[in-house]
Amino acid sequence: MSKKINVAVLCGGQSAEHEISLQSANNIVSALNTQKYDIQVIGIDKSGSWHKLNPNNFLVNADDPKKIHFIKDNNQIFYSPNYYNKQTINCSNYEPNPSIDIVIPALHGPNGEDGTIQGLFQLAGLPVLGCGVLSSAMCMDKDITKKILTNKNIPVCDHIIARKNSEQNPNFTEAAKQLGSTIFVKPANMGSSVGVSKVTNELEFNTALNEAFKFDNKVLIEKGIEGRELEIAVLGNLNPKTSIIGEVAPTLEFYSYEAKYINSDGAHLIIPAEISQSIKNEVADLAKKAFLALECRGLARCDFFLTHENKLYINELNTFPGFTNISQYPMLWEKSGLSNSQLMDELIGLALQG
Repeated sequence: MSKKINVAVLCGGQSAEHEISLQSANNIVSALNTQKYDIQVIGIDKSGSWHKLNPNNFLVNADDPKKIHFIKDNNQIFYSPNYYNKQTINCSNYEPNPSIDIVIPALHGPNGEDGTIQGLFQLAGLPVLGCGVLSSAMCMDKDITKKILTNKNIPVCDHIIARKNSEQNPNFTEAAKQLGSTIFVKPANMGSSVGVSKVTNELEFNTALNEAFKFDNKVLIEKGIEGRELEIAVLGNLNPKTSIIGEVAPTLEFYSYEAKYINSDGAHLIIPAEISQSIKNEVADLAKKAFLALECRGLARCDFFLTHENKLYINELNTFPGFTNISQYPMLWEKSGLSNSQLMDELIGLALQG
């Protein structure tokens, strides 16, 4: 039997998506074949400290996105690039832990999905599952994403940028004149719909800006698109493949954080989406083009708006989409014939290709 691959799953982190990361990590660990992999779980708490966790029992309230947290003990660790041959170090006695062959950064949002953690392990010469520094950073910043895609003639929603404490930010009237009367306000560098608001008047607009600025110094003011929300999963490196397409049908005002993770009735997920073959082909083609334009590797989920006139716009690419038990990325691949365990095998293989 071949030697097992030592996999380190990172979870938690300091972003507002800490709890979602824990749920993702839980499902990833469950999907990893223990006949093929030795699994380490590393939890990053909200203060930024790293902890070595028990992979067989590392969560409390695992099914509650509001109360979930990992089990801390005194096994605090740190990682030093190229120190002790790709190993984490126990802080109490500076003894090395088992070596690591590949890192799965099951982290969402800033300091996890934006290229920072990818850069640490690149310095260490360790393979990281998923996108690298550049693509992670570009896709995390929705403004940069739109600029790159626009340059490649890939359709995106019109938007304006606002910056914290700037005197140049538009008011609602100015924004509505350019974008229409229904506007979305969202942090440029955040995921899971954290800090996102739908607004139709000046009071809502000002409140939404204040909320978004809690999470980022740069905010997107984006044209509201009337239509349907489609999602497709991308898998691969230089020759990516795509899953079947799903549709998100929110029962709330829009597909908010609550609808995604807290309210089980917040949205209906329709897989496969009931759309024409020509739209399916266009979605798959645009998703692969966007994936390559943004230098993505391994995986990404590409989100689209489809208007009533059958016009497609890419909303965003998520370079480490949720892996919770209701997340679209693994669900789309499962409906495409790839189990969670097979999906993790493919992703790890893609990362180890270098």
